[in-house]
Amino acid sequence: MDSLAGKHALVCGSTQGIGLACAEELARRGAALTLLARDAAALERETGRIGAASGAKPSFLSADFREPEALRAKVAAHIANAGPCHILVNNTGGPTPGAVLDAAPDAFLEALRMHLLCNQLLVQTLVPGMKRDGYGRIINVISTSVREPIPNLGVSNTTRGAVASWAKTLAGELAPFGITVNNILPGYTDTGRLRSLIRAGAERRKISVAELTREYVSRIPLGRFARAEEIAAAAGFLASPAASYITGVSLPVDGGRIASI
Repeated sequence: MDSLAGKHALVCGSTQGIGLACAEELARRGAALTLLARDAAALERETGRIGAASGAKPSFLSADFREPEALRAKVAAHIANAGPCHILVNNTGGPTPGAVLDAAPDAFLEALRMHLLCNQLLVQTLVPGMKRDGYGRIINVISTSVREPIPNLGVSNTTRGAVASWAKTLAGELAPFGITVNNILPGYTDTGRLRSLIRAGAERRKISVAELTREYVSRIPLGRFARAEEIAAAAGFLASPAASYITGVSLPVDGGRIASI
């Protein structure tokens, strides 16, 4: 029930961190892959590496989420040639940290454009093929801030909440077609993004990176940061036939950090 043979997956932000781990997990389950990110050189490198491991080199698209219409056009042209995508992993780097009170209006507009609007355009482009083939999995990698806002991530908290509400609404609309829509809420995960946030936080508070790292870890009942592949394992399950009756869910993968039920 976990095989994705015969399925085509488009994974966004897939040259590093959680996005790359999701691509590797879906390849391990047998899906044909298209990697999407900005850095063409990194895409070429990672598709080659995944292809060497899986025996089937993924295709890739270089696109910038700051240009939504160009993104839509590239994806539409790709599926016209390569065939429909049955699995979409929406995954985009988070906005710049900072207090919500200090955020400029343009910061919200840019974040909503890169996250909410691009998600919407990708879904509109891919869902017709999902309907025709009778298989669709839309997985949004967002944040535990959907449940508990994270201090000093004002724009991110706001944007992630909007994406979660969009996804819940979309899940209801697509359920009659057997297409599921779910969110993964990663906790503190050992990625470049987390390390950057810790460095910035340590500098702001005038403490060492090691001290702030210990503080972060102390909030996690499992006592460690997640590995990217642990987040990807959840994505692999939600993409699989075994998850056919799960939709509209926001799944924390956070080592027990969220205090709410």
